[in-house]
Amino acid sequence: MSEQHLPIILVDGSSYLYRAFFASQQANLSTRDGFPTGAVRVVTSMLRSLLKQYPQSPVTVIFDAKGKTFRDELFAEYKAHRPSMPDDLRVQVEPIHNIVRAMGIELLVEEGVEADDVIGTLAREATEKQRPVIISTGDKDMAQLVNEHVTLINTMTDTCMDVAGVKEKFGIPPELVIDLLALQGDKVDNIPGVPGVGEKTALALLQGIGGIQALYQNLDQIADLPFRGAKSMAAKLEAHRKEAELSYLLATIKTDVPLHIKLEDIPCPKPDTAALIALFREFEFRSWIEELEAGESVAVEASQQPVMETDYQVILSWDELESWLARLQTAELFALDTETTSLNYMQAELVGLSFAIKPGEAAYLPLAHDYVGAPAQLDRNQVLERFKPLLEDPQRPKVGQHIKYDMNVLARYGIKLQGVVADTMLESYVLNSTAGRHDMDSLADRYLGFKTTSFEEVAGKGKNQLTFNQVDLDIATPYAAEDADITLRLHQRMTGQLAQEGRLAELLDSLEVPLIPVLAKIERNGARVDATLLSKHSRELEIRLKELEQQAFELAGEPFNLGSPKQLQVILFEKQGIPVRKKTPKGAPSTAEEVLQELALDYPLPKVIIEHRGLSKLKSTYTDKLPLMINPDTGRIHTSYHQAVTATGRLSSSDPNLQNIPIRTQEGRRIRQAFIAPEGYRIVAADYSQIELRIMAHLSGDEGLLQAFAKGEDIHRATAAEVFGVELEQVSTEQRRSAKAINFGLIYGMSAFGLARQLGVGRNDAQRYIDHYFATYPGVQRYMDETRELAHEKGYVETLLGRRLYLPEINSKNGMRRQAAERTAINAPMQGTAADIIKQAMLDVDNWLEQSQFDAKMIMQVHDELVFEVAEADVTDFIVRVTQTMEQAVSLKVPLLVEADAGLNWDEAH
Repeated sequence: MSEQHLPIILVDGSSYLYRAFFASQQANLSTRDGFPTGAVRVVTSMLRSLLKQYPQSPVTVIFDAKGKTFRDELFAEYKAHRPSMPDDLRVQVEPIHNIVRAMGIELLVEEGVEADDVIGTLAREATEKQRPVIISTGDKDMAQLVNEHVTLINTMTDTCMDVAGVKEKFGIPPELVIDLLALQGDKVDNIPGVPGVGEKTALALLQGIGGIQALYQNLDQIADLPFRGAKSMAAKLEAHRKEAELSYLLATIKTDVPLHIKLEDIPCPKPDTAALIALFREFEFRSWIEELEAGESVAVEASQQPVMETDYQVILSWDELESWLARLQTAELFALDTETTSLNYMQAELVGLSFAIKPGEAAYLPLAHDYVGAPAQLDRNQVLERFKPLLEDPQRPKVGQHIKYDMNVLARYGIKLQGVVADTMLESYVLNSTAGRHDMDSLADRYLGFKTTSFEEVAGKGKNQLTFNQVDLDIATPYAAEDADITLRLHQRMTGQLAQEGRLAELLDSLEVPLIPVLAKIERNGARVDATLLSKHSRELEIRLKELEQQAFELAGEPFNLGSPKQLQVILFEKQGIPVRKKTPKGAPSTAEEVLQELALDYPLPKVIIEHRGLSKLKSTYTDKLPLMINPDTGRIHTSYHQAVTATGRLSSSDPNLQNIPIRTQEGRRIRQAFIAPEGYRIVAADYSQIELRIMAHLSGDEGLLQAFAKGEDIHRATAAEVFGVELEQVSTEQRRSAKAINFGLIYGMSAFGLARQLGVGRNDAQRYIDHYFATYPGVQRYMDETRELAHEKGYVETLLGRRLYLPEINSKNGMRRQAAERTAINAPMQGTAADIIKQAMLDVDNWLEQSQFDAKMIMQVHDELVFEVAEADVTDFIVRVTQTMEQAVSLKVPLLVEADAGLNWDEAH
C-alpha cells in the first residue's frame, strides 16, 4: 500500500482517558504501593492494539488542553454539569502522556480548543487531500466528521462507522448530526437544545424537512409532519430560535483550528524501547516488559493475533469422510461444533459439522449449503446415520463451546450426544465467573491472544445478513473449522489452570458438565401454557393500566407519558415540588424503582407509577409475549437456561425469562396459572425452604441457629422471640415479619439504615435489633467478620462445593465500592452454595427419573424450585420420592427441607 493510501490515525485521547478509567474500575488495578494504573493500562493496551492493526500508518493522539475554550465564551454553562476529574484518574494523565511519547506517537494539545476541534481540522485537511482517515473515539459527536474519506472506530466495542453506519445508527446522514445535537441538546456537555424536543422529535423534524436552517425557512410545514406535538412545534422552535442557534454553534466541531503541526508531518511511531521498559516497570506491566526485553515491537499488543499454522479441510466425498471418521474414532479427544440456520435450538436446521483433533488441524463437513452454484455435498441423513455411533458413544470424549446448543440441535435429528467431558464456556466460567464474557470470541482473545473470525464477517449484518446455508463454502470452511480448532486450543489452555485452582476442576467435572444434558432435556421438554388465559389476562391488564394512567393524570394535574423518565422528573420534582432523593450519574433527579418505592411512602403519584410499571412489564414480557413463543410443533414454550451468566453460579433463563415471574403478587400468580399440565397429568413444584438461612447456619456453625433448625422451629418466629424478648408462642405477626426482615436482611448485608427503612422504625431501634440479633447468634457475627477478612486476603470467597466467587473491588480505595464488595463476600457463599445445591438436586433427580418407572419429567427450574409434569396416578408417590431426593442432595449441619405440592397448574402446585 502506498503512503498516500495509508490511513492517518487520529486518536481521541480525552475519550480514551475517561472510557479507559471507568472500564477499569471493577478490576481495581494498582501497583504494589497503591498507585492506580487501570486507565494507564487500558489506554496503553488500546494504543498497542491500534498500532498492531495499522503498523505503517502515521498516528497522533490528541488530548484536551487545560482551561477554558471558545465555547465557554459562547455559553458560560457549557459542560458546567460535568463533575471534576476523579483524583484516581488525574494522577494517571501524566503517565499516559509519557507512555504515548515513549511509544513514538505524536501527542497534540492545543490551547483554547478541544481535542475534537483538532481532530476535525486534521480530518478536513486529509479529506481535501483525499487521504483516508481513521478516528479512534467513543464520542458520538464525532459522527459529524464522517465522510467518504473519514471513518470512526471504537476500540472498546470493536466497531467502525462509515457514512452508511452513521445513517444506520442515527437515522440521518453525517451532515445532519450537528442539527440533531442542536435540537435535542446534550446533557453531558450541557448543550441546551430546544426545550421539549427529544431524540424522536428531532429525527422526525430532520427526516421530514431537513436541517435547522431548512426548518426555520419552512416552519409552516412542520404541523403536517406525522409526530405527536407537530402542530405546536413551529411556535416552540420560533420561541427558542436563539437556543437552537447557540446549540448548533456549541455542537459544531471546528475544522479550521491553527495547528502547530502539519498533516504531512505526523510521523509513523518509532518507539523508545528503553523508555517504555522503564515506564512499564514503574507501573508493573510485567507481560509487556517481557515482550520488549525479548525484542518484540511495541506495536504488538499483548492480545495480538498470533501466527497459527492451520490445516483446515472441507469434506465433500465419502472417502474424505471415512478418513476423518476413522481419526475421530481413535482420537483421545476431539472438539465438535455445529453450524445451523438459527440460534433458536428448537428451529435450527443443521447446515454442517466441524471437528478438530489437534491444534491447527480441523475439518468442516458441509451438509446443507444451498446457494446458487454451491458444490455437491454429502447427504445429511446418510452422514448423520454414519456419525451417530460416534456422537452417541459415551466412551469417545468430546469438547465443545456452549455445547448444550449443539446437543439440542443434534437431538432434533435423533442423535443423543454423549461423551461430553468439557465445555470451554464452563471452564472459563468456573475459573472466574466475573472475568468477563465467556463466548468464544472473548475467550480466544483472553486466553490465546487470538481474534477469531466473527459471524458478521462471513455472513454480513443487519437485514442483509445471510443464514449459514447461504454462505459460500470457501468462506464457511475456515470459519467453521476455526471454531472447532479454537475450542480445542482453549480447552488445552484452561484445563491445566483448573487443575491448579483448588476444587474447581472437581466442581466442573462433577457438577457443571454433567448438568449440560439435564438442562438440554428440560429445555426440549418445554412447558405447556394456556394462550387463551394469557390473552384474557392481557386484556384485563390493559384496562387496569388505562385506569392507572388516568389516575396518574389526575394526581399530576395534566397528562404525561408515564414511561418517560424525563417527563416524570418534571412532574414529580419541578411541578409537584417533591424533594429529590437521588440523582443519576448525569446529575438528573432519579426516578429509579428504589427511589419511587421510598417516595411512595409519602406521596400518592409515585405509588401509582410503581404499580403501572410493574403491570406494564408483566403485560409486555409475559401475557402478550408468551402466547407468541409457543412452538408450533410442540405446542409448548422452550426457554434457554444459562450456566455462565450470573456471578454466583445460579442459573438464569431467557426467551422467556422464567426467573422474573413474581410469586407474591396476584398478577404474578395469574401468570403462573397459565402454566398448565396436559390432560391426565399434574404439575408438581418442589421448593427448598429457607435454603440460604440454612446454609448460613451451616457455614457459621452458630449453635442457636443450628438448634432452631434441628428442632424444626419456625426460624423467623424463633428469631423474633429472641430479639424481642418474648415467649415463642407469644410472637405476633408483626414481630415475625420484622424478624424475617432481619434474618434475610443481614445475610444480604443490610445496614441499620436499610433495616429501619424496611421496618418503618427509627435507625436507633433498627440498630438495637441488629445488636440483639448478633448477641443471640454470635456465630453469625463471627462468620461475617472472618469472611470479610478472608475476602480481603484472597480476593475471593468460596461455596461449600468449592466454587470461587472473585471480588475485584474488595480492596478498592473507594469506600462505597469496597463496602459493597464486603456485603457480596458475605452473601455470595450462601447464594453460590444454594446454586450448587439445586444443581446437584437436578442431577440426582434426573438420574433417579431415568432409572424409575414414574411417568414424569422435569420441565422447569426457577430459583430454588424444580417443576415437573407427573401422571395423575403417580403424583402421591412421586412427591414423597422427589422430596427425599432433593433433601439428600448435600449434607449440611441442619436438615434441608423441601416443600412439594401438585395442581392442575403451576400456581396450584404452590
